[in-house]
Amino acid sequence: MARGRNYDKQIKAEAVSLVVDNGKTIASVARELEIPKSTVGKWVENYKDNGTDAFIGSGNLSPENQRERDLQKQLRDLEEENKILKKAMRIFTNDQK
Repeated sequence: MARGRNYDKQIKAEAVSLVVDNGKTIASVARELEIPKSTVGKWVENYKDNGTDAFIGSGNLSPENQRERDLQKQLRDLEEENKILKKAMRIFTNDQK
């Protein structure tokens, strides 16, 4: 499945504002900005659900998602350390026999 275009926060906010603040339809805004109607609809839904945190920006995460990503990285690092320690223990215990 091909991915569509990435739109910056400003374009998303403009599209949502035209729908929410100016009362335009999603279809008319989509045509005006040459963006798929489903995309504009998702942005409006996201805005209604999350308010000003709806469009954090390209590559940026919400604080909750950033925390989850950090914890996942920490878990991967600890698992890797455990693998190394297990291998080292096998080497040391075999050398002493």
